[in-house]
Amino acid sequence: MKVIVTVVEQIISEAHVDIPDGLTQEAIRQEIVVRYNTGQMQTDFNIAQVDFVSISAQIITQNG
Repeated sequence: MKVIVTVVEQIISEAHVDIPDGLTQEAIRQEIVVRYNTGQMQTDFNIAQVDFVSISAQIITQNG
């Protein structure tokens, strides 16, 4: 018997990032978005929390 199991999790990651002083809130948002979109922050992310959302299973029947 085969069973397909699907697990859905919500992963919350955090990164501690140094940005220049004196930026407005909008400039800080833009700095973070640019760094994220260019991949500069990917290595800085650490998993802070994983929340279990759901699990389901589908039984695959084989005729034969």
